[in-house]
Amino acid sequence: MSGNGVVWGRVRSRLRAFPENLAACGREAAAYGRCVQASTAPGGHLRKDLCAQEFEALRSCFAAAAKKTLKGGC
Repeated sequence: MSGNGVVWGRVRSRLRAFPENLAACGREAAAYGRCVQASTAPGGHLRKDLCAQEFEALRSCFAAAAKKTLKGGC
């Protein structure tokens, strides 16, 4: 079970980096949030893939930020 310590160490380092990675994608996160908020406002209808473009931009930004964090931290 020695492999479990290695796995949990990687998970912990990713979780610690999460706020920094999210902060690096503030513009994308705000755009996605605005889309979801507008869709759930009175009269709005949240549907699958309604904010897909904004979500994809956020996901791509977050993946790039995470990749930079992993390269810089290791």
